[in-house]
Amino acid sequence: MYEKHFNGPRKQPENLIYGIHPILEALNVGKDIEKILLSRELRNPQVREITSIAERLEIPVQKVPNEKLDSFTKANHQGIVAFVSMIEYQPIEDILIRTYETGKQPLFIVLDRITDVRNMGAIARSAECAGVDGIIVPSRGSAQVNADAIKTSAGALNIIPVHRSPNLKNTLRYLKDSGLRLMAVTEQGSTDYDKTDLSGPVAYILGSEEDGISPEYLKLCDERIKIPLAGTISSLNVSVAAGIIIFETLRQRNK
Repeated sequence: MYEKHFNGPRKQPENLIYGIHPILEALNVGKDIEKILLSRELRNPQVREITSIAERLEIPVQKVPNEKLDSFTKANHQGIVAFVSMIEYQPIEDILIRTYETGKQPLFIVLDRITDVRNMGAIARSAECAGVDGIIVPSRGSAQVNADAIKTSAGALNIIPVHRSPNLKNTLRYLKDSGLRLMAVTEQGSTDYDKTDLSGPVAYILGSEEDGISPEYLKLCDERIKIPLAGTISSLNVSVAAGIIIFETLRQRNK
């Protein structure tokens, strides 16, 4: 839900483009677009062309109050803004094939509805340091890979392959069919992470701090593992949990 009150324009995001013709041109030349925001009041025939292309390319489109658009830029946005991806997303098939061709045991991180850019950046930093083969995010309900995310990642998001999945369930099934175990990292897991064999091909799923991992993805998992806690707080920050799991995997593989 969007805030009802806006405090005026903030600093314009570096990856923002606005206006009907610039966005249409960006789509036609194949730029990676994170998402498009449309004013609920917008009435323009060319908008149908934009939404049609976006639907074909599986780019999220949201209708928002005009004030929301005003909060991104002082310029005449014509009722539409878009966020250009600051990285180049890669097909999951290409990432996996490259990994197997190098003779490695694949190691992937799947982020289910991680919306905080700092958490995404911190996870990417740990993943790149540990040699993780790829990060998978859904095309909807995920943090943007923006300047803050890249900065928090210390540039790791410019190095580690990232796949943006239009259908995360299908992507998870593809990983399973390709020989990877799907491991849910959850406080409701049945096995401690350090008592689990993590040496084979694996993809870890981490969910939002509010709701955890979506039930439909949990059903696909081969195992649910947990990080035991001794304090009174019931869960770790997701980026900390990711770092623990990633480096335990590295430890086991280097034994």
